[in-house]
Amino acid sequence: MSDIQKSDLPPRLLGFVEGLENLIGQDEPHIVVQGSILLGDLVTHDDWLPQSASLPDPQYYRQYLLYRDPAARFSVVSFVWGPGQSTPIHDHTVWGLIGLLRGAEISQDYRRNASGVLEKTGTPQRLETGVVTAVSPSLGDIHQVFNAYDDRVSIGIHVYGADIGAVDRSVFTTDGKIKPFRSGYANAT
Repeated sequence: MSDIQKSDLPPRLLGFVEGLENLIGQDEPHIVVQGSILLGDLVTHDDWLPQSASLPDPQYYRQYLLYRDPAARFSVVSFVWGPGQSTPIHDHTVWGLIGLLRGAEISQDYRRNASGVLEKTGTPQRLETGVVTAVSPSLGDIHQVFNAYDDRVSIGIHVYGADIGAVDRSVFTTDGKIKPFRSGYANAT
């Protein structure tokens, strides 16, 4: 897949990317706090996402690459959820920011207990349009995500501290089994 050039980005997304570039290299807590502010501003405007990065699949959620830093220090993707779609329980291994552009998502956190079995942590979080949250190994990195709606598409804008489509990650079963995976992108060529 060829890299998307900054000159090809819609103005709002370009402003976000340039703001994030100014944060990269600082410590994770600073990136998460300041990046969340930037992402919150981006997802309060729904006039910039290309239609090609908002198309659902009838069976599976889709992840579209919007921008990848040339040094793979971060990536920006749109997560498109068809009605009722969900992820398996999974991790990220890097910091991530999730902002809702359209619709809503429900996220259920998990953690390993002393015997290595995954168990739900806390109550499910509902993220509405305009809301931003964060994940990372230091904040809590294992969760399962659902489109909150059974009758419409939801779209999240996710930002990760790596090229998330190429990161070795894991999906989990509740009994502790682990399966390695790489997510890739729906718009890979």
